[in-house]
Amino acid sequence: MNKILILEDDRKLNDGIRLALRREDCTFLQCQTIEEARELLKKEKVRLILLDLNLPDGNGLDFLQEIRAKSAVPVIIITANNMETDIVMGLELGANDYITKPFSLMVLRARAGVQLRQQDMSGQTLYQEGPFSFDFQRLVFQVRGREVEFSKTEQRLLRKLLENKGATLKRTYLIDEVWSGDTEFVDEHALTVAIKRLRDKIEEDSKNPRYIKTVYGIGYTWAAQ
Repeated sequence: MNKILILEDDRKLNDGIRLALRREDCTFLQCQTIEEARELLKKEKVRLILLDLNLPDGNGLDFLQEIRAKSAVPVIIITANNMETDIVMGLELGANDYITKPFSLMVLRARAGVQLRQQDMSGQTLYQEGPFSFDFQRLVFQVRGREVEFSKTEQRLLRKLLENKGATLKRTYLIDEVWSGDTEFVDEHALTVAIKRLRDKIEEDSKNPRYIKTVYGIGYTWAAQ
């Protein structure tokens, strides 16, 4: 069962979000203050947090940092703060997505679904979608029916992007994850080169990528199709 925590002080919007996301495999923990959410997170294991920023007992960004110090649970920020600097800060502090008010409940439902599916995929060794068949256990990779070879670094990078499909991954995060233990000898140029090599092998037009997208100033994402 997917437990989703909604931290939103507007009671009507809180209920509206719950109704929009309602499905058989989900239950909802609704709260209106950071303190309520903090107490629930001590007792409950949740798979997704929907987080407002302007709350009666504090700033949601501060609470996001508190969450990230203990957990990697996906967090979608939902807020009226729509300045570019606010969005960048939210993502840099560890949010998986950022939605500004007013927003479509259908869009929210789709983005929440992306975060839940990403967790379901984590640990899988076979990825098949569209023109791709990537078997990370047998190390057999096909693109549009043609077998391709990936270096170990490219495999780790590709898998990390696929496991977080639709989410923006910061450059620093990818470097830490892909070159684990060797990061003091790795600079961002190594990541840029690895991304280019992956695009050359995956994209039909590597200069206009459809799948591995650059999110300028932040990092990269495997774009949901």
